[in-house]
Amino acid sequence: MKPPPDPERRRLLVGSAGLLAGGAWSALAHGARAAEPPLIELPVANGERYVESFPEKRPMIVLTTRPPQLETPFAVFNDGLLTPNDAFFVRYHNNGLPPSIDGDKHVIRIGGNAVGRPFELSVAELKRGFRPVDLVAVNQCSGNSRALFTPRVTGGQLTNGAMGNARWVGVPLKDVLARAEPKTSARQVTFNGLDFALRGGGDLVKALDIGHAMDGEVMIAYEMNGTELPYLNGFPVRLVVPGYYGTYWVKHLSEIEVIDHEFEGFWMKPAYRIPDNDCACVAPGTVPTATRPIGRFDVRSFITSLSAGQPVALGRRLTVRGIAFDGGQGIREVAYSTDGGRAWRPATLGEGLGRYSFRAFTFPFRPEQPGAHDLRVRAWNRAGETQPLQPLWNPAGYMRNVVESLVVNAA
Repeated sequence: MKPPPDPERRRLLVGSAGLLAGGAWSALAHGARAAEPPLIELPVANGERYVESFPEKRPMIVLTTRPPQLETPFAVFNDGLLTPNDAFFVRYHNNGLPPSIDGDKHVIRIGGNAVGRPFELSVAELKRGFRPVDLVAVNQCSGNSRALFTPRVTGGQLTNGAMGNARWVGVPLKDVLARAEPKTSARQVTFNGLDFALRGGGDLVKALDIGHAMDGEVMIAYEMNGTELPYLNGFPVRLVVPGYYGTYWVKHLSEIEVIDHEFEGFWMKPAYRIPDNDCACVAPGTVPTATRPIGRFDVRSFITSLSAGQPVALGRRLTVRGIAFDGGQGIREVAYSTDGGRAWRPATLGEGLGRYSFRAFTFPFRPEQPGAHDLRVRAWNRAGETQPLQPLWNPAGYMRNVVESLVVNAA
C-alpha cells in the first residue's frame, strides 16, 4: 500500500519560498552555503568534493550547486538493485530550476506541425485516462566517469556515481501521441521541461525519432520506486527512455511536439554528440571528423562491495558483489580476475529486474599473499558486446565503459 501524499512535501514543492528555505536551496538561489559542509577526496585530479544534503536527498557528493549536480555515494550501489530516491543522482545543465511546481495544476502540451489533434494533458488526466505500465531501468548520465578520462576532458568531472536504477511507473508515450493523431509526415518528437536557460546553449530540448518515440517502452513517468518523483529528479512527470543516456530523460516534462523534420537545437547538435564510428572514440587529443547523437548505453560492470585501497584479511574467503548493465540487450555473463586481468573466471549471475535493470553478480576471493591484489570484472550482453580492456577516448568524455581496476590490500 502506497503512503498518502505528504502535505509538507506538497508545500515544499508548490511554494517558492519553501523551495528556497534551508542551506542547500539558499546555495542554489544565492551561490553561498549557510554552513561549511564536510569534504571528501575522490581518487581523481582535483577530486575534493563537498558532501551535502538537499531537500528530499541524503548527503550527496556535490559537483556544483548552480546548476545542481549531485553524485550518488558509490557505497549505495551495494545496498540493493534499486537506487533509493533520496540517493538518486541529480544532473541539471546551464539552466535554472522552476521556482515552483504545483503538480495538481501542471499541464503537458502535446502538439507540433505533424499532428492532427493537439491537446493539453494534466497529470490527473494522464493517470486516469491511460493504461499505466511499470519498468525497472537504469538512468545514467552521458558523462558518468568523465573525471577518469586521460587526457583530461572538459565538462562536469563526475566519477562513477552519476547513475541509478529505479522502478518507474507511468504511461507509454505512444498512447499519448496516438491521441494527438500523428501525421504520416511525422519524423521526430521533441521534449521540453520547466527548467529554463540561464546561460549557454539555450533551453534544453531533446528529440527522438518517431519510431523510437512510438516503440511502447518510452514512458511519461510519474512514480519512482513507488512514490512521486523527487523534485530534483523531475517532479511531477519526466520522460523515461530505457537504455538511453540520461540526456533524453527530460525532467519536469511540459511540452511534446511531433515535427516533420530533424530537430537541430543546441542540445542535439552540436551538444551530446559522439564520434560517428564503431567505437565512438578517437585518438586522445584529437577531434572526430563526423559525429552523431549519443544513444544507447554501452556494457558496464562494477564491483560494489569493496573500495579502492580497502584492507582485506589475508587467507579469509570473501564473497565479492557487483552490478552490471547495458542498453537493453540484457547481461549474459560476467567474468572476474583477481590478478590484474591475466586470468579470468566466470562470476555467478544473481538477481535481475528486467533487461534495462542492474544485474547482480558475485564471485569468491581469498587473498593468499599479503599486499596489493588487482580485482577486475568484465560483462557481456546477449548481443555479445563487452567492455574494452583499454579505455576509449572522445573529447566530450562520454560513454566510459572500460574494465576498471580495483586494488585492495591483504594483510
